[in-house]
Amino acid sequence: MRKKSVLLIGVGRFGKHIAEELNKLGHDVMAVDRDESRLNKVMPLVTNGQIGDSTSEEFLSGLGVKNYDVCIVAIGGDFQGSLETTCLLKDMGARKIISRAERDGQAKLLMRNGADEVVFPEKQLAAWTAVRCCSDHILDYIEIDPTCSIFEISVPDDWVGKSIAGIDVRRKYKLNVIAVKEGSKIDPAFAPDVPLNKKQSLFILGTYDGIKKIIHS
Repeated sequence: MRKKSVLLIGVGRFGKHIAEELNKLGHDVMAVDRDESRLNKVMPLVTNGQIGDSTSEEFLSGLGVKNYDVCIVAIGGDFQGSLETTCLLKDMGARKIISRAERDGQAKLLMRNGADEVVFPEKQLAAWTAVRCCSDHILDYIEIDPTCSIFEISVPDDWVGKSIAGIDVRRKYKLNVIAVKEGSKIDPAFAPDVPLNKKQSLFILGTYDGIKKIIHS
């Protein structure tokens, strides 16, 4: 993976989590926030940081936004500030802008005013929690789009001792098993004819309705 340069604007709780993950991936991050105490908390995680108001054209232009591979607007609780920052980044020729939204209406405005992508941290977490807490078998969940997700599920009791090929998951359930996990090891090149055991979990690409058929069958 090529190291990328990221301009991260807003380092509240959401922004700090982004900084942590970008740090783990080895990317270069310039963090910006108007609150010095918030910025100080993320400094060990980022390459550099500046205190300033991202709605100020003069301040933002001084950051050289064209030089970053991606600009992330992670401002929370101030949609006007987020929208203004997104607009300015677009006007200054930012290569790629990802902005945070809390509602669909905000997302539409951000997309119309310069955002290339919009993320909904609260909405996405709510969806994950709703899916995860309503099933003992679903261990994790990543939405790819509204019709398709990747689920990590424990091996159903009636699948133990059977193989993926023998169960014929794709034909019977219209789902694709993309990896098998045992302990901390994830195997995307698993043998489809090897019997499954209770210590394993499965990564499955498909719909929630399809997953429900498996865990409730």
